[in-house]
Parts: sequence; C-alpha cells; structure tokens
Amino acid sequence: MQINQLPTPYILTADIGGSHITTAVCNINTNTIIPNSLIRIELSSKGFADSILNSWYNGLRQSIEKAKLPISGLGIAMPGPFDYENGISYITGLNKYEALYGMDIRQCIAEALGLDPSVIKFRNDAEATIAGEVLAGAGKGFKTVMGVTLGTGFGSALFRDNITRDLNLGSAPFKDSIADDHLSTRWFLRNYSEASGIAIVGVKELALLAEKSPDENKIFSEAARQIFKGFAVNLTDFLSKPLQQINPDVLVICGNIAKASRFFLPYLKKQLNSTNIQLGLLGESAALIGAAGLFESIQISPSDNSQIITSII
Repeated sequence: MQINQLPTPYILTADIGGSHITTAVCNINTNTIIPNSLIRIELSSKGFADSILNSWYNGLRQSIEKAKLPISGLGIAMPGPFDYENGISYITGLNKYEALYGMDIRQCIAEALGLDPSVIKFRNDAEATIAGEVLAGAGKGFKTVMGVTLGTGFGSALFRDNITRDLNLGSAPFKDSIADDHLSTRWFLRNYSEASGIAIVGVKELALLAEKSPDENKIFSEAARQIFKGFAVNLTDFLSKPLQQINPDVLVICGNIAKASRFFLPYLKKQLNSTNIQLGLLGESAALIGAAGLFESIQISPSDNSQIITSII
C-alpha cells in the first residue's frame, strides 16, 4: 500500500547483496544516511532460510538502535527475480538465496520486527542504486539519467519524467548469450583463468595485477590489462544502442567493478564521446537512499507523530 503521508522523514533501509546485508536509517527530506546507523553484516546466501533472515533482522535492529530515531517505514533494495509489489522471492538458479524461493519476505520481516506489512516496500537493487544517485549523487539535477551497475550481475535503470525504473538490460541478447554473461564479475574471472591458467577471486585482485609493472609480473599483468580492454570493448558495444535510443543527459556507472574504472573508462569515454559519462558518487549508500526514496518526501511537523514506529523488538 502506498503511504502518502509520513509522520517522520526517517526510513529504515536495506541493501541485500549476494554475501551481505547493509542497513541504515535515511532522512528522506535530505536524502542522507543518519551517521552511525550504517551496519554491514556478512552472511552466507547459500544457507538455510532462518539463518539468512536472522542476519537481515539483526542488521535492521542494529540500525534502529544506533539511530535512536522514530522510523516511519522500511525500504529494501533486493536482487531479482523478485515480486516487488507483493514481497515474494523467486530467486533460483543463481547460487544465492535459493532457500527463500516462494517465501513472503514482507510478512516474515513484518512479523519478526513487529511492523505493519504496509510500511515495508521493495525495489530492484539496480533501480534503487540509480534512484539514489539521482536523488543525491552523480545523477542529481538531470532530467534523463541512464545508469548501470557493474558487479556480480549487470544492472541497469532509467530516470525519466521523475520516475526511476529498472531497464533489465542484463537479460538483453548480446554476442552468444545475454549481456549479463559478458558484463559481470564472472566474465572477468572466466576470461582471466582462460588467458593465464590462474584462478582469481574477484575484479579487485585483477586490478592489482593490472597495476603491476611489466618488470614485476609481465605475463600476468599484461593478461589482466587485456581482460580490462576486452571488457571496455564489450561495454561500449553493448551500450551504444540503448544510449542512442534513450539519449540520456548523463550515463552513471556504479558498482564494485567501477572501482577499477581507470582500466576501462578512458576507452568508454573515447568511443562514446557524445555521452556524458559519470561515475556514481555515493558508493553503497546509493541503493540505501534509493530504496528509502520509495516513500514520499514531505516536511514533517514536530507535532505530527500519530503513526510513528517507536521501537522494533
């Protein structure tokens, strides 16, 4: 149910990742995270449902306790497949959160934290990230913003007419499969392993190898740089068509892979020189602010406290 009036501007918010949950309290009048309320908890997304959910509850409770503010709702940035309107998980075949398949996540959280289900809302994680950057980051002030998130998956969203929505470009056909297969962390790991015979755990490790001088590790450092070059080509080739169709005022690039942008962004900007390309400014706070942004921002009267959620048990 849409909440049109809020008793306070403070929204509990969460970003569900593949190996963690990040929670905080956001002031939606200023689109800022309350200091000291930011909590990050590592978890196993391959575990049992109770274990996963208890980690989520723990993070949410800690943020409430740290903020010490009256909370009006809960916004959650959640990966798909997910029924965002009804709060039901349909994640399967992705090696994460399989134990939650078919569960009413909204009802579980409402019961565990003593909340009215109507004050819990869900948003696609990529959509939430770009929404956050539009509200308070690299996309602020632009009328049309296209954004992509580069990480374990390839996310995308579009802000236009004051609405941010998921584009789901990761599922679009590209090369021999779909874009997500060629623009995500697993592409880097697979291609570096094939080129060098060495298995790495993430793009951060690959970036460290790419920074090494030829004298330090000529074979592996060159292989790493070539992988980033291949990624830059893939990203350029794939984005060319949607950018031409949408013609955004700015393209905002977010996600963990963006931390290694020095190895692919110069090529991208050169090839897509008619597009204003900016890196996200908010880091992990983007999805939190974007999820909280599902609630209408209004100025709150100090005396308007009739529906305040004062505690979470």
